[in-house]
Amino acid sequence: MGFYHVAKNIVWYTLKPLYRMEVIGKENIPKNGPVIICSNHISNLDPPVVGGSSPRDLHFLAKEELFEKKWLSKLLRSLNAFPIKRGMSDRAALRQALQLLKDNKVLGLFPEGTRSKSGKLGKGLTGIGFFALRSDAVVVPCAIIGPYKIGKKLKIIYGSPVNMTELRNTKASAKDATETIMEAIKVLLENNS
Repeated sequence: MGFYHVAKNIVWYTLKPLYRMEVIGKENIPKNGPVIICSNHISNLDPPVVGGSSPRDLHFLAKEELFEKKWLSKLLRSLNAFPIKRGMSDRAALRQALQLLKDNKVLGLFPEGTRSKSGKLGKGLTGIGFFALRSDAVVVPCAIIGPYKIGKKLKIIYGSPVNMTELRNTKASAKDATETIMEAIKVLLENNS
């Protein structure tokens, strides 16, 4: 068992009882093939929570600033995270993410790009739509419903995959694809709050 799995188990079995986590809809994550999991972003704990609750290993894009300290960079990379410059215009990171999907891996993304201070779902970055349109990945929306308060229940809900077929066939814009994905996350949040 590699470092990723050891860390995933330690983090998950520490956080799960603290936040009385309930995971719903794991069966919506395909067992094989490329997948993009798109989640709202309310806490720094979101990546380990989504990573820990997913039955498959996740790869995360993380802001470049987190990789400036050597020890943290090493740790993040061993947890399948890789850096991206702010604004999603980082070609090397985009290529790496698309290659992971081509290799049938799972990409975990937070479309808002930053944590929501209010807890409300913000606007999605168009890079999310770009990944969804430029790959054959199944796009699974995810809603984290808090708060992150010890003893309070935290829900992680994986919704039905977003149908990208028509958007891909009609050569939709990355903006349109992002809006479709964000709407799916919004529906999950509204129906389960």
